[in-house]
Amino acid sequence: MKTTYALAILLLSALGPAAAQQPVFDMHVHLREGATSSGQYEAQLAEAGVEVTAYGAMWFGGPHQAREGAIERIREGNDAIVALAAANPKVLPIATVHPYDGDAALEELQRVAAKGVKVLKIHAHTQRFDVTDARVLAVVRHAGELGMVVLMDNANIIPGDSENLFNLAVQAPGTTFVFAHIGGLNFRFWNILALARTADGFGMDNVYFDLSGPLHLAAGSPIEDEFVWTLRNVGIDRVMLGSDYPQMSLARALEALERLDLDESEKAAIRYGNAQRLFDLGASDRE
Repeated sequence: MKTTYALAILLLSALGPAAAQQPVFDMHVHLREGATSSGQYEAQLAEAGVEVTAYGAMWFGGPHQAREGAIERIREGNDAIVALAAANPKVLPIATVHPYDGDAALEELQRVAAKGVKVLKIHAHTQRFDVTDARVLAVVRHAGELGMVVLMDNANIIPGDSENLFNLAVQAPGTTFVFAHIGGLNFRFWNILALARTADGFGMDNVYFDLSGPLHLAAGSPIEDEFVWTLRNVGIDRVMLGSDYPQMSLARALEALERLDLDESEKAAIRYGNAQRLFDLGASDRE
């Protein structure tokens, strides 16, 4: 891992202004120990010579999971990430609930939305829920009513993952979704959006993706051309950068993005422009 990280730093340095001076948003950062993790994340960026303009941060992941019935623990975690965002203007706080907590989950959504939280993250695999459960639909619909974007894991670990998320987005057209990891190595599935969006009244304009994970595997690989083709089919304007820190680094994600056969305007949209529009981040002083 240290060798790979050092190589990413060298490649970023060689890339010069294109990677180093453009605004960057990281959609997918796990701060498992709050401000301590935030400091470690930003120190890692500094070591790599990377400056992040803003990043979506969540308190859960690894040993800290938001499981059914742990509503008080969930509230505490959500409050902690909101407090961290208040102290660090780069942090876009990401809250969570467990869909199986029913009315308590809906009340928590209402509470964090009132505190200014714009993003809800739920994770079928680690939280142990079924995406097709009616309680999940109730949560994501309510999030949409509150103006919150719903971030959901889409690494395709669970069979039918991408298909179930597609159907969820169809049933909740008033909610904007970001599907993390763009289906993992099942990213090919999402090419169906190019056809689905041609159907009269069908929509599917509420679906975005973050590239954390498969971006590293695709860049420089035999499947790179197909991956780029998929990004253009789902819409470059619907794709965002993500690291999945601490599992992977933003420096590696940026290096992989630079290697893809995309033009500079496409890369700029993925690095920051799409997130800026979706989350109303405001203009960067580096634009």
